[in-house]
Amino acid sequence: MPDNSNKYRFEVRAEPAYLEEQSDPSENRYVFAYTITIRNTGTVAARLISRHWFIVDANGNEREVRGDGVVGEQPHLRPGENFRYTSGAMLETPVGSMRGSYQMLADDGVRFDVPIPVFTLAIPRTLH
Repeated sequence: MPDNSNKYRFEVRAEPAYLEEQSDPSENRYVFAYTITIRNTGTVAARLISRHWFIVDANGNEREVRGDGVVGEQPHLRPGENFRYTSGAMLETPVGSMRGSYQMLADDGVRFDVPIPVFTLAIPRTLH
């Protein structure tokens, strides 16, 4: 049986930022941007078809978000290429987290998921 472990590999990195000018703590509205870099470290090109997010606030409220592509695109990534985009999320608490997965379609017809590791959304100086 062939070893496919390196064929369908992607790395995902998230860089969150608090958007103070769009937030209103008196209304329990905390707005965050996050920049995602997804890199094809495998050997087969693939298209990002859809996304699946879990957004959790400090009260334990979890919101699930599904959608086609990212920021209106379905990027096609050849081996060694990356795609970077910025999006946003709103929480009712000053701290929360996001995690999820991207659903991919490889050029050879194989569908697979790429996990998005959990990352923290927090206003500055709330976590040590």
